[in-house]
Amino acid sequence: MLATACSADSLDESFRMPESTAIENLDQFCCTIVTIYGSHYLRAPTTDDLDRLLKRAEKRGFPGMLGSLDCMHWQWKNCPTGWQGSFSGKTRKPTIVLEAVADFDIWIWHAFFGIPGPQNDITILGRSPLFDELTAGNSPQLSYEINNHRHNTGYYLADGIYPKWATLVQSIRRPQTEEEVYFSKKQESYRKDVENCVWNTPSTTCNC
Repeated sequence: MLATACSADSLDESFRMPESTAIENLDQFCCTIVTIYGSHYLRAPTTDDLDRLLKRAEKRGFPGMLGSLDCMHWQWKNCPTGWQGSFSGKTRKPTIVLEAVADFDIWIWHAFFGIPGPQNDITILGRSPLFDELTAGNSPQLSYEINNHRHNTGYYLADGIYPKWATLVQSIRRPQTEEEVYFSKKQESYRKDVENCVWNTPSTTCNC
C-alpha cells in the first residue's frame, strides 16, 4: 500500500486479506517505524546538532541561522470525497500543504502538514508548532554578533511571502546596492537546502 499507493480493499484477492486487516497491519507497521526510528529522525535538534548547524551557518556567512523554511502543495490523490471541498483551492483539486525546515545536509528538522482549506505559507505558519518553544520561553540560548549587535535568538531563511519577524530572514526583493545584491544572491542560494527537499521530489502527489 505504501509502495504502490493501492487501496486497502484491492488486496483481498492477492493476499486473501480483508480491508480492515490491511489497514490494521499498515497502522501497526507505521507505528513500529516511528518507535524504532523516531528518537533519531523524528525529533528537534539536540545541543550537539545546534552547535554543528550554527558553526556551518557561520562559515556560510549567516551566523545564528538554524535552517531554511518553505512550504509546498502536494496533490492529495486519494482524498476522501467528503473532505475534498475543504482541501481544494484555486486548482480545484485537493491538496495538502507541507511546511518544512531543512539544513545544509538536506535533513528535515521540522515538518507540518494537514491543515484543510486553501492555505498559503503565512496561514500555515500561524498554526504551525515551529515557534511554540520560542513563545513558551524554551528556545535554545544562542549568542552571536551581526553588524556589531549581539543576538540571542536563532532564525530561519525564508522567501518574501513570510512576515518580517526577527526569527525569519527574507531576501531583498529589489536589491539596489552591491551589498544588497550580494546578500540576496547568498540568501536565495542557501534556501536551496529546503527547496531541494520539498520541491525536487520524485512525485508531487500524495497517495495516502
